[in-house]
Amino acid sequence: MFIAIDETKCMGHGRCYAVAEDLLSDDDEGFVAERGRCWELPADLVAQAQDAADACPEGAIAVTETAAADA
Repeated sequence: MFIAIDETKCMGHGRCYAVAEDLLSDDDEGFVAERGRCWELPADLVAQAQDAADACPEGAIAVTETAAADA
């Protein structure tokens, strides 16, 4: 599984890194630090990644079986 964070949709609410502390972090401006990236998830963090995606009001996070071409 992969996680991708669309930097154009992220508004910095912080809900994602609040529910996925082992996976995501915040930057100096309060945005998720990993925005604009796509990476493969360790199996033990897939549930946290899905929680983060579900918590994002903008739908900026996608959890998919294949890598996203554009994060």
